[in-house]
Amino acid sequence: MIEPLALPVSDSDVRDLALLLLDAIDSGASLGFLDSTTLESAEAWWRDRISKADARAIFLVARDENGIAGTVQILPAGMPNQRHRADIAKLLIHRRARRQGLGSMPMLEIERRAQAAGFTLLTLDTKRGDGAESLYRRGGWTEVGVIPAYALDPDGTPCDTVVFYKALPRL
Repeated sequence: MIEPLALPVSDSDVRDLALLLLDAIDSGASLGFLDSTTLESAEAWWRDRISKADARAIFLVARDENGIAGTVQILPAGMPNQRHRADIAKLLIHRRARRQGLGSMPMLEIERRAQAAGFTLLTLDTKRGDGAESLYRRGGWTEVGVIPAYALDPDGTPCDTVVFYKALPRL
């Protein structure tokens, strides 16, 4: 089931989101975090991210019998001349839930909610060669280009980033 994250966020949801982030880091995802990330720092990051989010931000979660198994967010652009634009961020699917369509379902739902909220341009980036790259291509996202050595993998190794966009029709 994919649903908006209930606010104010509960301690158990923060814990689940932190565990999801740690699982992604442990599987080698380049998310801005290194192998040294702790449960406590991951929880603090989620609390900060959620509490400081723009009022138009949307946090979706996918749940299974073990708790939060996935998440994705809409982060609206902050400049007045970009109110039509948002970034899609932190599509995370726990390893226990991968290969079950759980990546495409949150993306379809976040795109639907973005369009309903009036956004007409979405952007995102992902690690080159990551499974999400093919997911975005299948979902109709357009590649802008590749930035070499843009970020670091959790082990500190530089990795390339692919930037995508998707135009949404006005409702």
